[in-house]
Amino acid sequence: MTLLRLGPDALRASRFALSPLAETLSRLIVLRRELDGGRPSPQAQVLAGWLDGDPFAAGLLRLVSATKFLPDFVAIPPSSMTTRIADELAQMRAVADSEARATIAESRRFAWMTSSIAWADADGITTCAAAVFARGWQWFVEPDWPRRRAVMERDIRHRAGVLAAHGWRQAISGIGKIRWAGPDAILFSTQTHADLPIGDHGLVLVPHTGTVGQWMCESPPRFALVYPARGALEQLHLAEEGVARLIGQGRARILATLEDPTTPSQLAVMLGVSLGTVSGHLATLRDAGAVFGRRSGRAVYYERTSLGDALAGRLLHQQEAVHPTPGGS
Repeated sequence: MTLLRLGPDALRASRFALSPLAETLSRLIVLRRELDGGRPSPQAQVLAGWLDGDPFAAGLLRLVSATKFLPDFVAIPPSSMTTRIADELAQMRAVADSEARATIAESRRFAWMTSSIAWADADGITTCAAAVFARGWQWFVEPDWPRRRAVMERDIRHRAGVLAAHGWRQAISGIGKIRWAGPDAILFSTQTHADLPIGDHGLVLVPHTGTVGQWMCESPPRFALVYPARGALEQLHLAEEGVARLIGQGRARILATLEDPTTPSQLAVMLGVSLGTVSGHLATLRDAGAVFGRRSGRAVYYERTSLGDALAGRLLHQQEAVHPTPGGS
């Protein structure tokens, strides 16, 4: 087992942050695994064309999508809710080639698919890696960043509310496979590695919008845990059949998104539609008894009823049957 050890000072300093780099890594891993799965989406096909002409990018993404130990230079702890991709890539480029090669070799040792790492022999490894992630960000994440950010911010708001009311033990409940393993320990992995003592810098918790995958970012004394956000963006792409066809794709996507209380404006951003469209769908769902609204100050937060929960559960079950989720990283 691998335990994260957090004393009282570490817990007091722990907090949430956003990471454009972690989101880009998550997206690239999903697309790379789609190529292995034989059912590539249009974006995965774009990635395939890129990798065909870029051996370095092909080797790096093959490794990070098939290992239990990510190279340190692709897993950089973010600092705040306003972390910029440019700053993260600058930190990546600052890693020396010797350090990069050592962590690549360690990553390969924990990979479940053996492949050559000859691509790492060139000079300027992390400069090349930063260029890969800059392109991945520009092509596959940045155009959709407002929606992705809205999903992650909603997860953080939810967990921050639980934290204020019940403490860290409840706030991390449901984050991947991690769980409390004692008064000062979190079970991060069933793999046998040395425990990680988290010092008074605290643990930074970082959501991403993929449906699976959690990893540690380690740059002592800074540590971050990246985890799938509740209501991950990929869960919004529902199968066009069954209940979704009966109630309509727009209303189906709203039900799938309402895992936590959400305002119409937040829904509009997350779903990429107009506020008027969202309001119309919510009115229909409310009249059908699938959702209800609760006012908080000037905002109205919508939630699913028991009927809405049942419909959403059926929708997501259909999605999993049609689009199986790839394994965790």
